[in-house]
Amino acid sequence: MSLRIRFDGKCSLHPRYNPARDGQPEHSKCEGCESLYVIDQYVRIARRRAANPSGLVASRASGRDKASASECSRISENESA
Repeated sequence: MSLRIRFDGKCSLHPRYNPARDGQPEHSKCEGCESLYVIDQYVRIARRRAANPSGLVASRASGRDKASASECSRISENESA
């Protein structure tokens, strides 16, 4: 399994802030810096889980799940009409 994770983003107020290098944002009230920090944390978690795939769960839809999905699509089609 191959997984590539990359996110390029900058805070409009603090463009030099890099969460991978700087850690927690210096400007704790800045939503842009805080968002970048949270995204960086999720990327780190995804990389760590990809490196150790024993914690990943893969499942397939059973016949019953497929039937309920088709029922939902029919209901949504009727509601939109």
